Amino acid sequence: MRKSQRLAGLCAPLIGLGGIFIAIIINRSWWSLTDNAISDLGKVGLPYNWVMNLALIATAILGTYYTIGLFGELGNVVEKVGAGVFIVALLFLAGIGLFPEGTDPHYYVSWGFFITGSMGLLITGLGLWLGGRWDIGIFTVAVFVVAWILARWALRNFEGVAIAEFIGIFGIILWHYTVLWAEFYKTEKQSKN
Repeated sequence: MRKSQRLAGLCAPLIGLGGIFIAIIINRSWWSLTDNAISDLGKVGLPYNWVMNLALIATAILGTYYTIGLFGELGNVVEKVGAGVFIVALLFLAGIGLFPEGTDPHYYVSWGFFITGSMGLLITGLGLWLGGRWDIGIFTVAVFVVAWILARWALRNFEGVAIAEFIGIFGIILWHYTVLWAEFYKTEKQSKN
């Protein structure tokens, strides 16, 4: 994998979260974590909706570039299928920015991102487990199960869906950085010693 692809993998989540948090600050007078959806920050007609929408598109582009490089590093078919599913999730993420709330496809691309993102995570993690990385496999299943349980709890207990969305996002990001560190940076550091 090229260094630029690893750098894209490092930066992609930070750009997406950065855009979301800047949009929250801009819209803090009306936006609420418990009463809104993250997508409300990018809805059609909202001033500065581009802040979040462009950040999501940039994240999807960088994430796709990283994941394409990841294909060459993955050892078995299950891992590669999971990475392919995750690329579909990134296309849905770009779709959230391209089709913001207030457009017909928004509901479908938003759900598509969360479903394919979590399934891509699960399939890739199980592939790593089958490839001998049982530590990553157990971690993957734990993140998947805990994130879905907490997200369902949040959906039942809050008016808005932002908390459930953030749980899903942070689960995916936590898993992503753990795998990135374990597979590339930790291995690279150990090989230098």
